[in-house]
This record gives sequence, structure tokens and C-alpha cells, in this order.
Amino acid sequence: MVKDIGSKTELDNLSQSGAPVVLHFWASWCDASKQMDQVFSHLATDFPRVHFFRVEAEEHPEISEAYSVSAVPYFVFFKDGKAVDSLEGADPSSLANKVGKIAGSSTSAEPAAPASLGLAAGPMILETVKENAKATVQDRAQPASTPDALKTRLEKLTNSHPVMLFMKGTPEEPRCGFSRKVVDILKEEKVDFGSFDILSDNEVREGLKKFSNWPTFPQLYCKGELLGGSDITIAMHQSGELADAFKDQGISIVGSKESQDEAVKGGGVTSGSTGLSETLKARLQVLVNSKPVMLFMKGKPEEPKCGFSGKVVEILNQEKTEFGSFDILLDDEVRQGLKVYSNWSSYPQLYVKGELLGGSDIVLEMQKSGELKKVLSEKGIIGEQSLEDRLKTLINSEKVMLFMKGSPDEPKCGFSSKVVKALRGENVSFGSFDILTDEEVRQGIKDFSNWPTFPQLYYKGELIGGCDIIMELSDNGELKETLSE
Repeated sequence: MVKDIGSKTELDNLSQSGAPVVLHFWASWCDASKQMDQVFSHLATDFPRVHFFRVEAEEHPEISEAYSVSAVPYFVFFKDGKAVDSLEGADPSSLANKVGKIAGSSTSAEPAAPASLGLAAGPMILETVKENAKATVQDRAQPASTPDALKTRLEKLTNSHPVMLFMKGTPEEPRCGFSRKVVDILKEEKVDFGSFDILSDNEVREGLKKFSNWPTFPQLYCKGELLGGSDITIAMHQSGELADAFKDQGISIVGSKESQDEAVKGGGVTSGSTGLSETLKARLQVLVNSKPVMLFMKGKPEEPKCGFSGKVVEILNQEKTEFGSFDILLDDEVRQGLKVYSNWSSYPQLYVKGELLGGSDIVLEMQKSGELKKVLSEKGIIGEQSLEDRLKTLINSEKVMLFMKGSPDEPKCGFSSKVVKALRGENVSFGSFDILTDEEVRQGIKDFSNWPTFPQLYYKGELIGGCDIIMELSDNGELKETLSE
């Protein structure tokens, strides 16, 4: 029997019981979710020892965020009180096998349940799901433009309208709840906006993730600059910062006098410094330079008043960096003025030696890549990072980390390509580093790991091996287990 989860506390209590649990994140607007929900219900009958629960992803964002759910259908598997596996997408056979694995049935030496699933779920459901999966594969196989041509195209698209939304579906017919929420917010803000359906063009869909360094959709842009996804848009809307950001960038409310005037004049862009008095500008200059590293945030480092501010505080503490802070909630003049001064519409804002570094997403990405430590070192904030420390940072930047030639989407050698296919075949999430782009890392990691060739795969900071070992683990069915111990 499948039950609905009502809160994160309820889920925590269930998972801590130690019993095997499968969690299905779904959405009412998603056809694949509905189809997989039927499969899920049949599996609940086939595996009575396993507890089956559903979570409507958009109704319970605190649960979705806890398990990094960015698309539906999505499944999380619990055993002995811990999340041991996950599955994204409509794949009934994989779902059945993973359920069988946590069920620990006496026949677990065999693939757990595709045969059982085929009988239980019925050919119609199975065929529909398989056709959807096939269509997705074909969609992904579309020929891609050259990197430069795609970058040019994406730049034109993001700048094609002052406010531009990349979403699933259209404003009239959104194909995901997150996209619908942002559309509703933009309509409530009464701004004119353009849109692009990323489901209609896989090249744009995948390319924009790298272009913006933002892995999910929707994505909202203002004057060609990324504001963020649904969470950030909702938070900015609720705090009033979204309206301020549009105002700062000269985006007029539909039907306003300013909008009508711009239509007559042919439009115009407000300059970044408009509205700042010399007194306020001088005050802001003093503030951003008051400490070598200065964080403008909501709340205090000891008591952040928003998750994004808390995240940057955590990163700076991890980097063992001393910093000053300013609570923008206590001074509206600074709060509004700094947006114009820095031409950055949201908080937190991190400054190094008086120069804006960015917000939480940029700081997080810089930390993961090791760039943050490098910038702080170059600015004389912290001592220069040794090669060994840099390698340790890179290796531990993701739980599963692959050092390869090229990127996962464009491997530059057959061995790297094989390992990428093996990892993706097991639905393993992994980070990667192109050793062809950094000779210091390429040579240094050979000595560090005592392993002379590439690719090299690491799990929780420990070397698993190269191509031969990974392929052997994959052929033996041990790869997924090795990377989830």
C-alpha cells in the first residue's frame, strides 16, 4: 500500500525505524510521474516488506531540497535508517531492481523484479514508460552546434528580452509546477517577459546549464544576467527584492506611465548609479572596504536570517577566512543602495578588497572548483595554497570525482568515455575535472595517487582506480555498491 508523506518530520521518523523505505517524488502535472506511480503501486503489492511513500515535490519543498530533487519522477531508497540509493526518471526496470535490492528478498541473487514488474504492472503501463524513455534518449541524441556557435546563440536568447524566462512549457501552458510559479510571480509583478520552452530544444536545455552554471529549470534572466531559479525568484518576490531589481534595471511595470513613455521613446536602460547620492555612494565605498573580506547578508554570521546567507558564512568558515559582515535587514538605505552600487539585485553579496565577488551560488561554485581559495590567496587574504592542498580540495569536491580527459559530455579519450558511460549506466552522480586544462594537476595527481594514467576515479577522497578496474567492477555488478558504501 502506498501512503502520502505529510511532513519531513514524519519521513524522518519512518526512515529511522530501520525498515526499507522507498520515496516517490512526483508532480500532478507530470505524465511520467503518473505512469510511474502506477508502477510504484504495483511494486508495493509485490514487496509487502517495503514501505512505499509518495511526496508531491512542489507541495513539500523542504523534503525535496533535503534530497536534491530537481526533476520528477525521482525515487529515494532507504535501508537501516539511511538513504542508500536514488533514481531519476521513468525507468520501471531499474526501479524494480532497486526496490528488490533494499527488500533483501531470498531471491536477491537474481535481478530483483523486472519479470515480476512486467506481470504486475501490465504491458500497457510498461510500454508507455519505455516509449517515454526512448523518446528522451532520441531527444538527447540530437546533433549539437559547435561550442562557440551555441554560446553565441545562448547569449542572443538570454538577451532577446529584458526579462527572459527559460521554462518547461509556455506561460499559457507550463509543463512543471516550478515554471508555473515563476510565471505567476512575473504576472503578479506586472512585468512584460519573454520565454523559451527548453523542452522543445535539447541543445539549448543542456547548453544553458553550463552557460549559466545553473543545473535546473526554470531560469530567470534580467538584461542578460541570471537572477536564479524558482526558489530565488520566490524569495526575492516575497521580500520585495524582485520588484527592486526590475526597477534598478529600468524594467517598467506593464501599463505604467514609465512603460508608456518608453514605448514612445523606444526604451531605455537605467544606469547602474542612478539615484545614488554622493553621500550614500561614499558611505557604501567605506562599508565595502571596511574589511578585506566583507559580507553583506541577512542577519549575523551567528544567526543568518536566510539560507543563502548561511551558506556563504559556512563556506567562509570552511575556508578559515576572517570576514566582516553587515546585516542589510537593519538598514534599508544600505540594502537598496548597494543593489544599485554593485549592480547586483539580491543578497548575500561578498566583497574582497572592495570588489564584488558575487552571491551564494557563485561563491559555492568557486569553492567547489578551488577558485575561491585561489582568489583569496591572490588578494593576500590567505596564504598560497600548496599543490597537495589543491588536489585534496579537488578530490573531495564531490563524493564521486572523476579526473579525465575532456568532459563527461565530450570525452577526449576512449578510456575516459568508457568510465563515463559506466557511471551513467548506474545512475551515479559524479563530478569531473578535465586534466587536459591544467598541467599542474595532471602531473601532480599522478604522484599524489601513485597512479600514472588517466582516468582516475575517487570515492569520498579515496582512489578507486582507472578504466580497467572501473570496467571490471561494472561487469561484475559491483560498481554501484562500491560507490555507495
